[in-house]
Amino acid sequence: MTDKFIFRFVAGVTIFVITVVILLNRHLIPGPETPPAFTPYLPLLNAFLNGTCSVLLLTSLYFIKNGNITVHKRLNILTFCLSSLFLVSYILFHYLMRNDTIYGDINGDGQLSTSELADVGSLRKIYLWILVPHIVLAAGVLPLILLSFYRGLQMQVEKHKKLVRWAFPIWLFVTISGVVVYLMIKPYYHF
Repeated sequence: MTDKFIFRFVAGVTIFVITVVILLNRHLIPGPETPPAFTPYLPLLNAFLNGTCSVLLLTSLYFIKNGNITVHKRLNILTFCLSSLFLVSYILFHYLMRNDTIYGDINGDGQLSTSELADVGSLRKIYLWILVPHIVLAAGVLPLILLSFYRGLQMQVEKHKKLVRWAFPIWLFVTISGVVVYLMIKPYYHF
């Protein structure tokens, strides 16, 4: 495979995933009238997958720093697979759920009243300060992950290192902040 093909493939996958997520978040792809019974468990699964990926990324870093390329590679393959499973679960959840969860919406009516806003206070701002970079960086890190994963599998070490210098901290932030976002929004789920 040529670099040109890989770049086009990564760009295509990235554009496809971001487009699907936007369409689902805007509810432009209608989901079922009644979501399946397992749907409320998907956010917990997503948080678990993100947390596991955080641990695996740090463990992978430890092994490569100690020169164990084999374990490093295996951990990264596992992390990549779990992140892919996360992405499928995330997309599935947003397809199945027709209602958005709003941070601070205590009664679940989809509106943030003045009293609810007062009750939640500055925690809503903190939530948004974590959520916004999480979303932006999650979209931006996808091509970096795909390219660094490819370069690593091909043993193109120098190119892999250059990409991972950016991909690793962003991916780690996204996985950790994903867990934090889940823990913060969980009290406002109404399903």
